[in-house]
Amino acid sequence: MKSDEPLIIAGKVYRSRLIVGTGKYPNFRVMLDCHLASGTEMVTVAVRRENISDRTKESVLDYIDTSRIALLPNTAGCYTVDDAVLTCQLAREAGLGSLVKLEVIGDQKTLFPDVLGLLEATRELVKQGFTVLPYTNDDVVVAKKLVDAGAAAVMPLAAPIGSGLGICNPYTLRLLREAITTVPLVVDAGVGTASDAVRAMELGADGVLMNTAIACAKDPLRMAQAMKLAVEAGRLAFLSGRIPKKLYASASSPIEGLIE
Repeated sequence: MKSDEPLIIAGKVYRSRLIVGTGKYPNFRVMLDCHLASGTEMVTVAVRRENISDRTKESVLDYIDTSRIALLPNTAGCYTVDDAVLTCQLAREAGLGSLVKLEVIGDQKTLFPDVLGLLEATRELVKQGFTVLPYTNDDVVVAKKLVDAGAAAVMPLAAPIGSGLGICNPYTLRLLREAITTVPLVVDAGVGTASDAVRAMELGADGVLMNTAIACAKDPLRMAQAMKLAVEAGRLAFLSGRIPKKLYASASSPIEGLIE
């Protein structure tokens, strides 16, 4: 049985391996309740889509207990390196800290990342003192380059953002698990239901990030609870070590030694 190590990102220990978003909820109250039900200790905030500067107006930040939950500003909607870097700078100036989820989108339809821009932005932000968690594709070569560029975690997609398609390519996630050993591997984007989260964790992910699967569920609160349990169950299964798959049956009660 593998020993369980805590999830550590940039020197901070997190008990929960589930990271959730703040968008698409029916209202802020539902979002708050889902955060509590999920047990999350980190939530993403889209800097370009949320009010983070005018604190006289209602904001998503009014519904996040920052003494318990870490903020992860993200650069959703950024299509260039300059926009992504500027967005991170604005987040830090607004008091959201230097921990950022970096997105540099390369295609409007699929929202797949621009990996060249992502690498460039990662290097620049690390140089400026940011702790960078890049959203990337499920490519081992790119992931290794991101680690070399100073990324504090690698966050490969399981499927297109918001698609709910689940784990489209478990093979590449297994390769990533083998290749990325010095920083956490967090599956980001594409999870649709609890079984997807379980699968991601069973493949060895250190954590799962999701938003749409909870926020747009028919019952977001129950789905938040389900995702909490799914991530925990998947982690336990990974640590336990599954039995090998076999072509033929194997009796649960051995027949050797039976009295005839």
